[in-house]
Amino acid sequence: NHADDKEVIDFVTGNKNKLEEVRAIIGKHFDVQSVAIDLPEFQGEPDDISKAKCLEAVKHIKGPLIVEDTCLCFNALGGMPGPYIKWFLDKLGPSGLHRLLTGWEDKSAYALCTFAYSTGDAAKTVQLFQGKTEGRIVEPRGPPSFGWDPCFLPDGFDQTYAEMPNEEKNKISHRGKALKSLAEYFLQET
Repeated sequence: NHADDKEVIDFVTGNKNKLEEVRAIIGKHFDVQSVAIDLPEFQGEPDDISKAKCLEAVKHIKGPLIVEDTCLCFNALGGMPGPYIKWFLDKLGPSGLHRLLTGWEDKSAYALCTFAYSTGDAAKTVQLFQGKTEGRIVEPRGPPSFGWDPCFLPDGFDQTYAEMPNEEKNKISHRGKALKSLAEYFLQET
């Protein structure tokens, strides 16, 4: 008994903030339900990690689902921390991420979000949707409520992700861009 009989899609996350962003961006097309499953942390390139996570989730959920993987890539460090940003953030916090680049002139970085979608049929191809936002790493500014947002300043803006109103961030963020292409894919499908 879902509102407007929208298709239910399971989003594998335990992160309330991510769920809210996903609902804000594709909620008019889908009834997005969050499912918290502890997926193994895969290593490798972002696309491969996303596909592996998605296929692992299919084993637990029978039906359409999306998984998300976020990378924060420092150009001076050859793209690291990349998919390992979660651990770097846990150990260092946003100000530690900024200090990582102390010895480097180049503070540029990009945020990359990959959503992997499966119909729930493991034999079918996993579809990937990516969004990328260029920016640089700065001293943390704004509320420390959402991961590394306080130290990421998107190009062309004078506010970090953390300082921006959600609506503005969703328009330009890596996650917003990835979800936009996900939403467009589903609109073509219907």
